[in-house]
Amino acid sequence: MFTGIITDVATVVSSEPSPAGRRMVIASAYDPDGIDIGASICCSGACMTVVEKGRDAAGRGWFAIDVSPESLKRTTLGTWQAGRRVNLERSLAMGMELGGHLVTGHVDAVARVAERTDEGGTARFVFSVPHELARFIAGKGSVALDGTSLTVNDVDGVTFTVTLIPHTLEVTTWGEKRAGDEVNLEVDLMARYAARLMEFDTPPGARGA
Repeated sequence: MFTGIITDVATVVSSEPSPAGRRMVIASAYDPDGIDIGASICCSGACMTVVEKGRDAAGRGWFAIDVSPESLKRTTLGTWQAGRRVNLERSLAMGMELGGHLVTGHVDAVARVAERTDEGGTARFVFSVPHELARFIAGKGSVALDGTSLTVNDVDGVTFTVTLIPHTLEVTTWGEKRAGDEVNLEVDLMARYAARLMEFDTPPGARGA
């Protein structure tokens, strides 16, 4: 479980085919001595398991992840190559401050940046999402995009907007995002369960009406 508060912007060192799908090595400011093999790290919104770790010749830490074919298909990870910058967050420990909202790291789909408008240091983004996920996104609700906990400004059909403050643009990969870019989307966990409960409150004959 994560909070959507980014704690490092890392760099993909390599992305190579492997029996499990792809093996990626990511250079990070995280101390590898403090990372257990099998630990979970949210990589631009996708919860990944550390399968190897170490330091390069310069002493900088790195960790490796195996990305399954399902993750490659459902997320942006299939397009990641060496040099790609990614948002990182370590898993939430009991007793830690919940600064964003509860994020599972299970990506629902890929959203697309439809528009970016810079306004006095802030940036207003318009995103388009798959039709089947639009119902889970509500104005003033939460959403995780590339692992970042963000508040939805407003919703219009299959599009919604968020506004990013200068700090977020500076300490994440969001300063680099432009119209046409694709990002990993995770809808709010509570919205998903609320929608599921409503299915069982609806008479069977009324579903799909």
